[in-house]
Amino acid sequence: MARSVVPVDLFNPGQVFACLGLMELAEQLIGPTMGGFVWQAHDESEFVLQCEAEDHPLATALRFLAEAEVRSLVPPNTDLTTEKWSVSSLGLGRFDAFPVPQPESPASLPAVLSARGVEVIVASWGDARVRDRISTGRDALKFWGGSGGYPGAALLRDALDLARDQLEDASERPFDVARPQSSSFRFDWRRDYVPLDAGFSLNEHASMAPQGYPVVEILAAIGLSHARPQRQSKLRYRYGVVGHAAPLGRAHLGLLPAAILRAGLGGSPLPFDRRAFIMQLDWPGQENQARCITSVFEETIQ
Repeated sequence: MARSVVPVDLFNPGQVFACLGLMELAEQLIGPTMGGFVWQAHDESEFVLQCEAEDHPLATALRFLAEAEVRSLVPPNTDLTTEKWSVSSLGLGRFDAFPVPQPESPASLPAVLSARGVEVIVASWGDARVRDRISTGRDALKFWGGSGGYPGAALLRDALDLARDQLEDASERPFDVARPQSSSFRFDWRRDYVPLDAGFSLNEHASMAPQGYPVVEILAAIGLSHARPQRQSKLRYRYGVVGHAAPLGRAHLGLLPAAILRAGLGGSPLPFDRRAFIMQLDWPGQENQARCITSVFEETIQ
């Protein structure tokens, strides 16, 4: 049995999503995994993962990402492709299941991470309703702009390319890996800003580049595979964590299966200790295009 402990800021939605991403990877790469959040103070929280096998969950997940190839997943009978952005495509057969409603743009094509004979599908951004076609009913949580623009698979590839050379040394604090990052999924709000509020735009200063957190972005996208925060409006979401309060560095009890943590992220009432948070978003540019997280506050659970 092996255990990994990851420092996490519960007031950073991307980091919370990324914790679930680590759990999703551990389940696919190692086997049955238990997890939970442990909190004491705003900046002293942890996420604990425990697997029945001897492989350490965090090290195994980071090793997979360091080796992974990114491709887009393309349904049959379509000419959609991400070749334009130098991302190769994996075409499905006629009778293969496609994980989201068939998109009309390459931007919404799912991505596939492949390494060591394992394939991990990342498809949350394709869950939005497509005209009158069948929808999964889940919010896509797609914060980057342009329905026909840069594909999610390319954003994932770019984030991996930024992080690969740092993943081996990221086992202590993976969510602190920072690199200049021009575009992202906008899950980690440490990178984003609203130019009108800041008083200037980085686009006007070629020598300045925002620091992004590619490991958080990658893992957050994976973490949204089977869980979403609760959408209250276009610019307001509610998310939750399940765990318990305890002094850091001591034995962690009450770890739970992934299904419970997924339900907790969506704010479902559960018979476990939990905390809930509201994340507020705004438009960094033109309204109804890209969104970015601007503030997070804790909600009192009745």
